[in-house]
Order: sequence, then C-alpha cells, then structure tokens
Amino acid sequence: MDAAEASAASQQPVFYIGHHDAKRDDVVSLELMDRARLIGYDMITSPVTNATFRKHVVELMQSHRELRASDRSLPLPLVPSLGPSFTTLHPTDAIPSMIAVLSPWADVTSSDPLVAHISRQVVSVEIEYAAFCGVSNVILPPLFRNQYAPSPEAVSAYADMVARSLCIGPYLQIIVSIPMDNQKPASEDTVLSMQDMGESSPVNATVVDSGDPLSSWDSWNHIRATCNYASKLAISLSVPRLLPDEHIQSRWYSEPMRILSFSTSTFAANPGGYPVLSKAHQALLTRYTRLQQPPWLLISGASELPLPATSNGLSPGPTPAEAAVMPAQPPVQAPRLAYLRYLQRSQPPLPPLARFAQGYQDFLQSPLQPLTDNLESITYEVFEKDPIKYAWYEQAVALALKDLHDELKRPIIVAVVGAGRGPLMTRSIMASNTTGIPIVPFAVEKNPNAYVLLQRRNATDPLWAGRVQVVKTDMRSWVGPTDANSSPAKVDILVSELLGSFADNELSPECLDGVQHHLDPSHGVSIPQSYTAWASPISSPRIHADLLHRPADPEKWSLPYVTMLHQFSYLSHTDEALPPTSAGLLSFSPSIQQCWEFSHPLPKSVLDQSATRKQGGPLASGICGGDGWNEHNSRSCHLVFPVKDISRGVCHGVAGYFETVLYKSRDGTKVVELSINPNSMDQKSRDMISWFPIFFPLKAPLHVPDAAEIRLDMHRKTDDRKVWYTWQVAVWVEIGGRWQRTAESEVHSSEQNGCLM
Repeated sequence: MDAAEASAASQQPVFYIGHHDAKRDDVVSLELMDRARLIGYDMITSPVTNATFRKHVVELMQSHRELRASDRSLPLPLVPSLGPSFTTLHPTDAIPSMIAVLSPWADVTSSDPLVAHISRQVVSVEIEYAAFCGVSNVILPPLFRNQYAPSPEAVSAYADMVARSLCIGPYLQIIVSIPMDNQKPASEDTVLSMQDMGESSPVNATVVDSGDPLSSWDSWNHIRATCNYASKLAISLSVPRLLPDEHIQSRWYSEPMRILSFSTSTFAANPGGYPVLSKAHQALLTRYTRLQQPPWLLISGASELPLPATSNGLSPGPTPAEAAVMPAQPPVQAPRLAYLRYLQRSQPPLPPLARFAQGYQDFLQSPLQPLTDNLESITYEVFEKDPIKYAWYEQAVALALKDLHDELKRPIIVAVVGAGRGPLMTRSIMASNTTGIPIVPFAVEKNPNAYVLLQRRNATDPLWAGRVQVVKTDMRSWVGPTDANSSPAKVDILVSELLGSFADNELSPECLDGVQHHLDPSHGVSIPQSYTAWASPISSPRIHADLLHRPADPEKWSLPYVTMLHQFSYLSHTDEALPPTSAGLLSFSPSIQQCWEFSHPLPKSVLDQSATRKQGGPLASGICGGDGWNEHNSRSCHLVFPVKDISRGVCHGVAGYFETVLYKSRDGTKVVELSINPNSMDQKSRDMISWFPIFFPLKAPLHVPDAAEIRLDMHRKTDDRKVWYTWQVAVWVEIGGRWQRTAESEVHSSEQNGCLM
C-alpha cells in the first residue's frame, strides 16, 4: 500500500455492525457470540432474561386477575428477583460485545394499571442485573409498538421510566428505540405487549395516527427534556424503507444517536438477488456515519448467523431432493452484512474542511482576543495551513496593485498590520512579483515573540530579502511609514487579517479605525474592504447538553463560542430549493440573514467626530458608558426567521457566520471574497479552513411550533473600553389572524467577558 492509499484508508469511516433477532428469547451464549464474530459482526443483541421468566411473569399477572375478581382489596403483585432459571447472563468475555435488550413485552405505558405496574418492575429488575454483569448498553422496551404514535399520557409514563432507569448504574448507557417518522413499523419489528399475552381481553392503548412525520421526534423530545438532556441517554433510530423528507432526516442527525437500525425490509433486492440499499439510504448512511461519534449499525430481523455445527464440525446442508426445490440464494452467508462492509469500503473521502475539523466538531472554544493575548506560534501555524485564504489575499493584493499603479505610476506602499508570522507579507510580495509592480513593504506586529520570527524571516527568507521594514508596535500606536528620504508617508494598501467568526468579534473595526489615519485619504485601499455578520437559529442538543452539564459557571450561557458546528439542524429555511442530491432528495437553503456590515476606510467625518468625543467636554456621553467615541462601531439588528409547516423544533441558540469582500476592482469586473456562510462559502471560498462558525447559546431552549416565526434581537455594544454582544430570541405564532409571542428567552449578554480594546 503506497502513501496515497494509506492516507485514503485512514480517512474511511469504521462501521461497527451488530446483529439483532427480535425472536431471540434466551441469553446469547459464548458459542453464538463467536459465530457472529466469525461472520464479521462486531456485536450482537441479547435478552437479559429468558422465556421461563416471561412465562412466570404472565402467570403472575393472570393469577392476580383471578384472585382480584373475588378480592378487590388485593395489592398489586410483586415480581420476584431473578434466579438461575430466569437468566443465564453472567459476567463473561462476551459482555463487551453485547447490547442488552430488556424484555420487549414489558409495557410501562399500558392503560391497564396491572400491566404497567408489573412492567415497571420487570424493567427495574432486568436493568439492575444487566448493570451488575457489566453490560454498558441497554435498549429499553419500545415505546412505539404496532401503532403510529403513542398517546401523550403514554409518552409521559415512558419518559418517567427512562428517567428512573438513568439512575441505575453509573456507567450504563440507556438507549430508546425510536422510528424515524410515522410509518408503520416493519413486520419483523412489531412487538406484543404483555397485556396481549394474557387470557383476558387486552385493554388497548390509545392509538394516535397523526399523519405527522415529526410525531416520533415529538415523543423523543419530551423524553430527553424530562431527563434533562442526560449524557447517558441515546436513541436507536429505526430506518424505514421509504425515507422521509430531508429536513426530517436532518432533525435526527442532530440527536444523540447510538444505533442506526436497519430491518430486513429496508433492503431491496438488486437484479442479482442481493440485498442493497437505495441511493437515498446510502446518502443517509454516509452522512450519519460521519458524525464525530458515529452510530453503530444494527441489522434487525435477519437470521443470518450460521447454523450450529454438527458433530463432525460441518454445518448441516440440504439433501439433494431439498436442494432441488430450494430457491436460488446469494452465495453469501450474511449478504446484508457483506453489503454494509462493501459500503464502508466505498465511502468517499472527507472534504478538506471536514478532515481539518476532526476532533473539533461541536467542541466549544472561546474566541481569540489577539488585542489582549499574544498568540502562540502553533496558533499561527494552524491558520497558515489554510489552502484558500492566503491565495485569495494574494489575488486581492494583486488587483489592488494594478488599480493603484495605473494611477500612481510609482512603487506602492503596502503595510500588513497584525503581521503574525508573516504569511500575508509573503503573499503581498508574491503579488508584487507576479504583477511586476514594485512595493515598499511594512510588517507591523505587537506580539514580541512573533516580532522575533519576523526579523529572522526578513533576514533569511530569499523572498523577503531584507527589504521588509518590520515594526514592533500596536498598529494603533504606529508612527506610520516613511519614504526613501525618511519623510512621513501614507500607506497605499493596508492589509489585515483581523476577522473573527462573526466578522467583527475580534475587534477588526476598532483596530483599523486606529490605523486608518496612516492610509492615504485620496486613494488608500483597505484589504478587506468590508465584512458582514450573519446569523440563523439552530437546534443543537449536543452543545446544549455539554453546557448544561458543565461545572457551575454563571457566565457559561453569556459567552459566544467558536465551534465547528456539526451535529445540529437549522430551524428556518428559505423557499430556494437546493440542487437535488445524488439520491434525488430535495432540500431548501437554510435562512441565514445578515446582521450588520462594516466597511473600510471610514469617512473622515466619522473619525473626526469620534476624536472629538474622545476628548471629552460638554458632549453627550456614550449610551453604554464612556465618552461614546467608539459608538460608531455599535450595531443592532432585528431579524425574522420563518419556520415552515412540519418543521417545528427546539431552538438552542444562534449560529453566526461572516462574509468579507477582500477587494473589488475599480471597474467592478473582479471581486475577491471569503465566506464561512454555508449559503455562499462554496461559491466564494470553497475548502477554506481558517474559521469555524460562532455559537450564541440560549440558557433555556425554546419550543418552536410549526409555521411559527423566530425573531432575533442582537446588539454589538461598546463602552469605549470593551465590546460585547447581547442576544434575545422570541417565538411568535399566528393565532386567529394575529401574531402572538409564545416563548421568549432572557437577554443574554457577554458584557462581563467582553473583548477588551
């Protein structure tokens, strides 16, 4: 295997595939586990108890009904503790490869009090014993049985059982089986309730056929909210043969998925008779298995384990007469497993941004504060690995050089402010070389450690060749450039990379204001010329759970976080349809709206007024404190995000992005732009990796009904010493022809942790 093949192999996902037989009524033996591994399965499901225990419990229920007919004061019966006749499960080497399945006939949501009471005891007894034996993953009895949606009362009862189960075993992961939408479950996945096993007529639970593909998500949302977003709670998502719309799939993508369950009916036979998945299912599998913690794949209902070996070590085969009448079968012992392994080997490589973000998905980081903190070399190095940003900067500088040289007919003074380790200076020199236009380069950097490296580079880098004037100072304190006669001069092109994930959150406006007086007022160019902040409300249960369970920190909900948003879903979409995927799925662009914009250079009158206010005197003070000399950099927005029908969800916060125009040629024919806005990044700067999005959290999640509006109020505030943000989200619903507020968050403010100027 050469280096390229090894690299490609290392990027392929690893599928952990398990076998589930709903009819299995005894604990999995070591022999059966070994057979599963021999075929290629990584795990297998196993009941905790056996058919003897089930028979005993059913007899207990029937006996109580008979006795209660003559004595109404009889208390509800108690399920006995487990004994050797009820289970053969015990701590063995097979435990790590086992997923325990609690008795599916236990129905804690039954409207029959007797059935519900006994079922709760069965769940408690089995889960406690499984935890004792060292089982780490337990699938609870199903909430969804032979019905589209359980009643609200049933969901509440089930949620209570889940919450109590989470208190058992500190290392036990509790898994809830949930269908992806409201389709009727496959025949092999149907499960009888204990009340259907008794002799008396069962008391049927209320069946709700809402025709709503989000009804199963509603149930799950109630369960996890009841359990306070417990980190030990996950889902086993049943994939139907006919997939729902893309936005339904995306909703589940954001949830804590431990298992992706494929019933045998999900597969279709290809012309050769082999079971395969549709293009849509393949696309879903690719997307879900690229989660930071990819789900296990469970083949449900397949009797693909080999038959027990005979005494001579061979599996029994059919007689010639039997073989003559048997239908032709694929010569593969476990065809569905083999097919999933084929898909694993066929997965496309990750795009550059996804490869770069490995390990950073949904990992919350505080935004950089380069004005107050001196960055480490490794931080600069990460930025410099970007394959797009610096190439685009070089293009922008080249365009600006051409425009200015046509007018000035002399060497162009180029100043890189916040030069770091020098990548922008290098690109500016390269732009000069490719255009043939001479420059007078200046590199301004306040970081004393980076300054040492800049001096070394100027002395040793043949491209720099000692011609760069390296200046150690805060750009706002720089005395400015000088010409060949050591006379004060003006900068023609001011180049900076001060942008943050939300455009202005690393104080680019304040920094460039402080150095603009060195820019030639008649023709001076700033690169970037402008930048905009963008926002969209999202559902991100994983991030919310992360913040919720962090140690007590009163400010954790009042901080914006830089993070590679990964396991989330947008709540608002536009009517603009995206191109159909390879699977033919139709989806719509997320509604990501502009909050505000900054442009450079500013009009002289704005900076003059700022300077006047900075001197104090009988002038109005700042709205948020101070003299108000930085108030021209305050911003605010009120954005309305429409929510489509059958798109309800929970808002956990606001995702933030930015776009920037590095340079637009004077004739308007060429423009160089960067973007991390998902709606424009592919067109403007595909594969750029320098910035992750920003996330503004909500302390209390907001329920968003169908056809509602999410309204966002956001402000960028300043008191002349620091800059901070405030954000508030409200949900509005049209009722009786009038829009009414149904939910509203508190006002979140990062003032206590604002960016110091």
